[in-house]
Amino acid sequence: MSDLDKGSRLNKFEKRRKNTKSISILLVVVAILIIIFLGFLIFGGGEDNTSEETDSSNSENQSEQEENNNEDNNSSGDQFTRGDSEEDAANKEDQDQNNDQQESTEEDTEAENNAEVEKEQVESSNSNVVEAYTGDWEPIGTEQEGPHTTNYNDGSQDRIEIARAAAEVTGLDESSMVTHWVGNGGDQKVEATVSNSDNTEIYRIYLSWVDNNGWKPTKVEKLNQVETN
Repeated sequence: MSDLDKGSRLNKFEKRRKNTKSISILLVVVAILIIIFLGFLIFGGGEDNTSEETDSSNSENQSEQEENNNEDNNSSGDQFTRGDSEEDAANKEDQDQNNDQQESTEEDTEAENNAEVEKEQVESSNSNVVEAYTGDWEPIGTEQEGPHTTNYNDGSQDRIEIARAAAEVTGLDESSMVTHWVGNGGDQKVEATVSNSDNTEIYRIYLSWVDNNGWKPTKVEKLNQVETN
């Protein structure tokens, strides 16, 4: 083999080796670039997603917290309102009870005073009258206001208050007392005939109306038998 042929083969081999080396380097560079690109996609994209998810989660948490705060504020407001209403209702109930107790105490005091009034015997020409007496009794009180016109109907406020006055001055038990008759005794005056349940104690009571204070007993007659006039 001539020197020329040997040189030609060496040149070809060297050229082929250089080309192979260049291709290998290029493949390595491309591989490195691919790895860098994939790493960027994976790690860089993951960070963005994480950041977005974090921001979204923080936003949701903030919204939930605001809603909870609003609910708590509304609940506190409702509780405050309910508390005020309940307190007002309790105060009104206490006031009503105090008023009722005061009225009851006043009525009891008036009843005691009327029961202790000194009585003065008076003459009567009626043969049915066992005894008659007057006294400085107090009006028994009333729930009526304004100009007064006597209502004689059963269950009326006048009939209720007349019965209470009759029980106070006779000592009869109002719960079992029998009212036989109530009639006109003059201008703003009435007469009432009452007895106990077995008619062994029978009374006729004369009463006069006192504005804003109720019926005032003026005379009591104890009877032998019931008179209904």
